[in-house]
Amino acid sequence: MGILEVKDVGKRFGGLQALSDVNLSVKENTVHAIIGPNGAGKSTLLNCLVGKLIPDSGSVMFDGQSVLGRAPFEINQMGISRVFQTPEIFGDLTVMENMLIPIFAKRDGAFRMHAYETVSNEKGIVEQAEQMLEEMNMADKRHMHAAALSRGDKRRLEIGMCLSQQPRLLLLDEPTAGMARADTNNTIDLLKQINEERDITITIIEHDMHVVFSLADRITVLAQGTPLVEDDPQNIRGNPKVREAYLGESA
Repeated sequence: MGILEVKDVGKRFGGLQALSDVNLSVKENTVHAIIGPNGAGKSTLLNCLVGKLIPDSGSVMFDGQSVLGRAPFEINQMGISRVFQTPEIFGDLTVMENMLIPIFAKRDGAFRMHAYETVSNEKGIVEQAEQMLEEMNMADKRHMHAAALSRGDKRRLEIGMCLSQQPRLLLLDEPTAGMARADTNNTIDLLKQINEERDITITIIEHDMHVVFSLADRITVLAQGTPLVEDDPQNIRGNPKVREAYLGESA
């Protein structure tokens, strides 16, 4: 069994069948990509994994425990962190303040709005935040307001905020969307480093095939809410059904 097991998941919105009989097994400490054309159900599936949506049928198991019926913060506490398509950071706060928030939340179960009043007494928390900023190569930006960061650095900060909660499964929803090629390549290198150095599993939704084939150990292709094929990257690249459904003959 994988660390994440999705079995026969279905989700309908009125007359639209967004997901139908989706099965997915993600092995521990691998990078598993989910690809497919717009409207294939990728984001709907991701929302079912983190508690934003409840499937109409099927099961979602993480490390042998069901995530269904749990609130998103409870799923996060189980060890699943999500990186959103648009970076979810606090623009009015500094980079250091952003990093402190999830570390406080991990320890206390929720972020206390008066936490900053006592941050000077929280040496361990501050040291954790500083260490994560060092790992993200953002220590020199700790006093910058997050809104002033580049798109690539905003993503790097968000990934660091997720990692500070010590997840076992990191879900990424189009992490390089809107990035210049240099930032995209830097993000690829960062994710490779995370996968190699940490005891963590990564599941990624991505349209950029350069990113997918640079990172993925395994790829699942969704088409019209149903898995079309799951295979190794080299086999996906040459699969005629995948080319027809998504990649295109020129891919």
